[in-house]
Amino acid sequence: MEALQISFWFLLFIVVYTYVGYGIVLYLIIKIRRFLKIGKKFDVDSTYEPEVTLFIAAYNEKDYVEAKMKNTLNLDYPKDKLNIVWVTDGSDDGTPDVIRNYKEATVHHLDERNGKIGAMNRGMQFVNTPIVIFSDANTNLGRESIRRIVNLFSNPKVGCVSGEKRIIDKESDVASGAGEGLYWKYESTLKKWDAELYSVVGAAGELFAIRTELYRHVEKDTLLDDFIISLRVAQDGYTIQYDPDAYAIESASANVKEELKRKIRISAGGIQSVVRLRSLLNVFKYGTLSFQYISHRVLRWTITPLCLVLLIPVSFVLASIEGFFDLGLYSTLFWLQVLFYISALVGWFLENISIKIKLLFVPYYFFIMNLSVILGFFRYIKKSQTVNWERAQRAA
Repeated sequence: MEALQISFWFLLFIVVYTYVGYGIVLYLIIKIRRFLKIGKKFDVDSTYEPEVTLFIAAYNEKDYVEAKMKNTLNLDYPKDKLNIVWVTDGSDDGTPDVIRNYKEATVHHLDERNGKIGAMNRGMQFVNTPIVIFSDANTNLGRESIRRIVNLFSNPKVGCVSGEKRIIDKESDVASGAGEGLYWKYESTLKKWDAELYSVVGAAGELFAIRTELYRHVEKDTLLDDFIISLRVAQDGYTIQYDPDAYAIESASANVKEELKRKIRISAGGIQSVVRLRSLLNVFKYGTLSFQYISHRVLRWTITPLCLVLLIPVSFVLASIEGFFDLGLYSTLFWLQVLFYISALVGWFLENISIKIKLLFVPYYFFIMNLSVILGFFRYIKKSQTVNWERAQRAA
């Protein structure tokens, strides 16, 4: 009985700390530091305007080129200092031909398809500016995004800057939209606090930038290029900063099935990243960065989903000993879990009959997130995840 109780509270602690506790701890640390005036103010030179490259790796994005170029040409940054580079490896839908209609852009095409990271590794040889900014073809950037990102590089300690990923929030959004939008709002808050404490732990691939000299050739089977590239910059002693007002906008996944496909790939890549970046687990070497990395990323991609699964039988046994309907501590916690998973099931059912109650879509999305980690783990073990683009369908 005592061993079961210890197991229960350990499992519950890991789950709560991963999704809520770390945010609370981070918030308290930030508040205390502000009160004690610990840490220097982060200086930004708003006049800093180096030449930069906007790097867009694309595969069969013909339908997005016109909107992307229109958006890019309207960005608030000197036109003579903004180089636009497209790398379109494997595209066979006419994407390179459409891009060539724009004299402001340069396209480097290769018929062979080697995945996004292959395109990035190849394309970096064409970047001759001190800063390179990566962005996806199917996202639009906020007008001041480039300027705001570049300004942060005026601090020599900054090696990478992450923008914010924003999900278009429509009343018509299904579970994927409701859940994904809430998730990214929470992530944005954590990133702001992470950056204030020391460093963000990973950049969003929709919009991030690094000092070109810090780019390291990435293994060709890498699944999360943005995460690996940005964390290796942090390993080199630089910080990853974050500006929520430098943002990329995209629609949510068309449905939860599409979102699950995307999340499984991310989860497989997350586990791969934890293995490849295992030196970052050494808190004696990396200190605060290791604490942030383990708390914000590693737990989510490793033991927390397993803890959620194990909580069910452990709490079931404790509740049966206590009495299922006596509403003691363990029986209450057991029934709360049952209620949560029923809510997720109802969210799934409502999505399938096109009834939209966003409150129920949130537990459904949370369930999908953790299921994707488990499925992603098996995909990683089997090495069945391809590095080639597997674009999830987006809501219209």
